[in-house]
Amino acid sequence: MIDVAMLEQWLDASEIGTGPVGDVRPLAGGSQNIILRFRRGDEDFVLRRPPAHPRPESNETMRREARVLAALRGTDVPHPELIAACGDETVLGAAFYLMRPVDGFNPASGLAPLHAGSAEVRHRLGLALVEGVAALHALDPVTIGLSDFGKAEGYLDRQVARWQRQFAGYADTPGWTGAADLPALERLSEWLVAHQPPACAPGILHGDYHLANVMVRPDAPELAAIVDWELATIGDPLIDLGWLLATWPAPDGTGGTLSIQPWQGFPTSEELVAHYAARSARDLANIGWYRVFAAWKLAILLEGTYARACAGKADAQVGARLHRRAMDLMSRAEGWIA
Repeated sequence: MIDVAMLEQWLDASEIGTGPVGDVRPLAGGSQNIILRFRRGDEDFVLRRPPAHPRPESNETMRREARVLAALRGTDVPHPELIAACGDETVLGAAFYLMRPVDGFNPASGLAPLHAGSAEVRHRLGLALVEGVAALHALDPVTIGLSDFGKAEGYLDRQVARWQRQFAGYADTPGWTGAADLPALERLSEWLVAHQPPACAPGILHGDYHLANVMVRPDAPELAAIVDWELATIGDPLIDLGWLLATWPAPDGTGGTLSIQPWQGFPTSEELVAHYAARSARDLANIGWYRVFAAWKLAILLEGTYARACAGKADAQVGARLHRRAMDLMSRAEGWIA
């Protein structure tokens, strides 16, 4: 997915490493973007760029990701170290950025031996996940240069209508018939509007915070880095906590959007909320609304990949799997309301 010769020219011009680019290989990650690891000289690099069939906003999203990582440098938030970014789409056909490899594993791909072998370690990992997002929410966007990164005023007021439009737009995708399987979506939309809470103080939110979007240290139950910042913005940070709860399995390991084994030992949803409350002054009285909203929005996002798969622009099996997950999320959200 990259022109190696062009990449070498850009690296030379940017004075990043020396010698030929070699050992280029894809890294496991989300279904939306391409992540490659390569070696130049005695250094390893990770390159992140939009998918082969980019969405209209993909390149701008990549530029925003790089800007967030640059702003997080020197903070307590675990994140990949940004090396450089290229917003010029003519170099590799898309915007991209380089970061240092992270020494860690993704829990969604399997737990390391230390974590798989101890319920106590898994419990601590769940708490560390909360601490990572609480540290992000504690940052002042103005202080780290992100005051204009999003429109905080009226953030919650815009959310339901904004994602309803996104879902409606899928109707123009050739071959997509997914709306028939998601009748709960409109019912949940009405409930969210009717029960919307007052917004809390604005802050930086990741936008897709859960166990599959972090790297964990192999030698300790601590975060090595929070990854996949493509949905980051300025708004109501409790969206992130709701997102974590919406994706979190029940104590028996069922019901979430992730299948991580063994699950026994991970904190309950209630413990996650209590741990966050101990580290934040934000009012969590309406956290149930945020959890329902997160499940509803995540279902819409996942359905977007299914729509692209129906049009031949994404992997068909991945699309079908995410479509089933979107249906499960709608059912789960209605159960919480009931």
